[in-house]
Amino acid sequence: MRASAAPATIRSEIPSGSALPFDALAADYDSHFTSTSLGLLLRQAVWRRLDARFASGDRVLELGCGTGEDAVHLAQRGVRVLATDVSPAMVEEARSKAALAGVEKLVEVRPLAIDELGTLSETFDGAFSNFGGLNCVADLAGVARGLAARLRPGAPLLLCVMGPYVPWEWLHLLVRCRPSEAFRRLRRGGTQWRGLTVRYPSIRRLRQDFAPGFRLTRVSAVGALLPTTELGGWARRHPRLLSSLARLERRFDTLPPLPWLADHYLAELERTAA
Repeated sequence: MRASAAPATIRSEIPSGSALPFDALAADYDSHFTSTSLGLLLRQAVWRRLDARFASGDRVLELGCGTGEDAVHLAQRGVRVLATDVSPAMVEEARSKAALAGVEKLVEVRPLAIDELGTLSETFDGAFSNFGGLNCVADLAGVARGLAARLRPGAPLLLCVMGPYVPWEWLHLLVRCRPSEAFRRLRRGGTQWRGLTVRYPSIRRLRQDFAPGFRLTRVSAVGALLPTTELGGWARRHPRLLSSLARLERRFDTLPPLPWLADHYLAELERTAA
């Protein structure tokens, strides 16, 4: 999950063995999410904004690159990407995917945890993290300081984060008589997943933690009208309805309260002047 001055140490609550849960997911991640009809629509929603903010020739930092799908997409448009991930297995998947796509000269993949951002020396034209990588981080303000040290003034930062209020998830789990799971995102201190603590910061909290180094310029929904990934089977059975929901969400993705009620929200920030 998942670039100036010497950055402050970034403290992450991910333990030293944290790569293991993601290592176990690496081989099947694309088949279980990336290549599914719902996964494609959710990722395309993020790509629309990545494409709008990053141009050919830009040097971009990715946090939590997973299997490298986003890095390859940007490289195919001429964007240079330093893709990082805490999981060695994900790193290998990303390297293989970049080589297979013929973009390995534009995509450098490094094993790097968020608490190692201070080891970077490059300055970037932008950065991003997709699909909840930052949800495993305890100190978002520390991440903000580390990124501020690595991004030029005016650089865009796009963060796709799992939010706390998800009616689709509430309904799905309540119907299945699983109330304790339905509202797990609202628990103080987060919830446990495979030995990790996962938190669900609100848009307001994210904006506060990234100030004053960044200002929030736009926020959009990624999975408000579209169902959560737990409903992938439902999505496969209703392709026309899924397509209709996707069109509606793309049209109204910034309209309140959709970003606040989405499985993920996409926060677009801009590095303020140093």
